[in-house]
Amino acid sequence: MPTLRPMTHTPTTPGALHGQVAFITGAGSGLGAAFARRLARDGATIVINDLSPNAAAEVAAEVGGETAIFDVCDSVAFDAEIDKAVARHGRIDILVNNAGIAPPTDTDRVQQAIANQMARMEGRIDDLVPPNSTVELSDEDWDRMIKVHLYGTFYGTRAALRHMTPARSGAVVNVSSVLGLRPMAGAMHYATAKAGIIALTKSVGQEVAPYGIRVNAVCPGWIDTPLLGAMDPMMMAGIVMQIPKGRMGRPDELAELVRFLCGPESSYCNGDVFAASGGFA
Repeated sequence: MPTLRPMTHTPTTPGALHGQVAFITGAGSGLGAAFARRLARDGATIVINDLSPNAAAEVAAEVGGETAIFDVCDSVAFDAEIDKAVARHGRIDILVNNAGIAPPTDTDRVQQAIANQMARMEGRIDDLVPPNSTVELSDEDWDRMIKVHLYGTFYGTRAALRHMTPARSGAVVNVSSVLGLRPMAGAMHYATAKAGIIALTKSVGQEVAPYGIRVNAVCPGWIDTPLLGAMDPMMMAGIVMQIPKGRMGRPDELAELVRFLCGPESSYCNGDVFAASGGFA
């Protein structure tokens, strides 16, 4: 039997982003902050967007970057901040559309979902209680979820392409979700928004590929970030049981995938969608 030799190469080239400017939304904590640290490590100048000035300033100080405080739902503000970054640095090379929100936890609905699951396992289908997640979803909650994720991704992509297309160079990475690939009951508006990001990525990726611009998406699974901090422990335990890897992912693991898609190593990736789910997707 042949001896298996360990891999000696690295998947990304250290320092390959030196001199490049990366704009990352929702980077004051969680995945966005991990992306900022990873790209900065390979030499990129980072612009940290967040709604929290303090959170953004803390990460910016850590990576030697700068801040852009605005709501990604505000297209005028998005255009202005991208333009400011280009005016300061003369370029924008990378955009990571990461900003997002999670559906709020409804304790009563979680408990009912658990009770329904137990009844289903025991074959008591007639005892299931409708969760009414869709029926009771308000217009305001629907709008906010779609706007933050899908509108925000569109606004950012459009603003960045106004500069990347003339330069015939650039990389856009959109953060979708495994729920965009494998929707679950109870979070219809979140899954819809994330699925929309996948379609946007594929369409725009095809459009700009001939002009030296790459647009790709990542679909994280269940990642251990503050965004999941309010989730019911029993529900989280049930989710982890469905992950073949047996655990949630770490932000630094997703950051490696994003780094790959931002750098020259992903030169043949365009309009592509990459799941990182521990086997969940």
